[in-house]
Amino acid sequence: MSDPHHRIPADALQRIDTLLSRVDADLATRFPGTGPAVQPIHTVYVSAADATPDTPAQWGRAALELLDLHAEVFTELGDQTTVALVRDQLAAAPIADLRLDFEDGYGNRGDDVEDRDAARAAATLPALGLSHSGIRIKGLTTAERRRALRTLELVLDAGAIDGFVFTVPKLRAAEQVTAAVWLCEALETAHGLPDHTLRFELQIESPQAVLGPDGTATVARAIQLAEGRCSGLHYGTYDYSAACGIAPQHQALDHPVADHAKAVMQTAAAQTGVWVADGSTQVAPVGTEEQVVQAIRRHHRLVTRSLERGFYQGWDMHPGHLVTRWLATFTFFRAAMSAAAPRLQAYLDRTGGPIVDEPATAEALAAVVLRGLDCGAFGADDVLAVAPGATVEVLRNLKNRKLS
Repeated sequence: MSDPHHRIPADALQRIDTLLSRVDADLATRFPGTGPAVQPIHTVYVSAADATPDTPAQWGRAALELLDLHAEVFTELGDQTTVALVRDQLAAAPIADLRLDFEDGYGNRGDDVEDRDAARAAATLPALGLSHSGIRIKGLTTAERRRALRTLELVLDAGAIDGFVFTVPKLRAAEQVTAAVWLCEALETAHGLPDHTLRFELQIESPQAVLGPDGTATVARAIQLAEGRCSGLHYGTYDYSAACGIAPQHQALDHPVADHAKAVMQTAAAQTGVWVADGSTQVAPVGTEEQVVQAIRRHHRLVTRSLERGFYQGWDMHPGHLVTRWLATFTFFRAAMSAAAPRLQAYLDRTGGPIVDEPATAEALAAVVLRGLDCGAFGADDVLAVAPGATVEVLRNLKNRKLS
């Protein structure tokens, strides 16, 4: 006997269930969430010709010297507590992620020279002792492809290290990502590496990487073609701005064309597990006293602006940028924790308050507190002092709730 309260035919329900089950499975595969890996706050680029195992320490010493020379400026931008944290960070671990550059920061030096530098990079990378490191190869264009592949293979001759990634510059078509995947597969086979050991970043420095000739977002298709090997998208400030016709004096991280490109990148990467990194500024804290102070304030402002817009990683090109990178990052996350922790405790207690948060918001609150913990802006005890129920385990459970 049919149920009078259910008038939808059984075969129709079955069709709907079959369709949506496939959709759910596809969405779960394509958008798995952020995962447990910790995103570094920055990537430092150093020419492969200059990098040594001592590079992080050298940069840290230079950054500390700048901090001491302009302590009042940095204290004004942050506070004494945060500046002290920055000082400790620069002394202990000034660089979170280092990329040895064989592209624009290296140039064309002849095959013999690049072969030697690639072999030296293979020895330098494991000696750094960093959780994140790798190289930027030349582009996969006809003119540079063979050189890029040779350099990558020479580096891998020493064996892949944990956290190794290579950056693919000048993406212009999604098919270039398929070539990068095939390259990874071939290298893994040739070097006896487990499947999916090799991962790469895509450098977005061309308008065609953002908007394809068919009007679709190339970068979104590129992520899906990467078969889980793409770890990050990095914005290339100056190549992208120049390709869009922006005059050199106006090329910057906060130009509208940069904001548009990064918004597309951010949307394409959302919930895929692919990190998005902002670009660099070419203005270094060097020159006259006034120029140095202006550069310090500028970089601090740009890093803060990026953080406020959800870009938690950026490029640093000079030791002086380390001070403002860590200072802006610590200041941002300490303020974020002060705002987020009470709301998390209210959510856990279900006591309400002036702001009633939904599960998705609680997930975001937990995520920002975890980012602050992971980068060292504060400790777990600092969180518990404000939100006794917000243990690290609880925070990770909230952050990793299943997406509906």
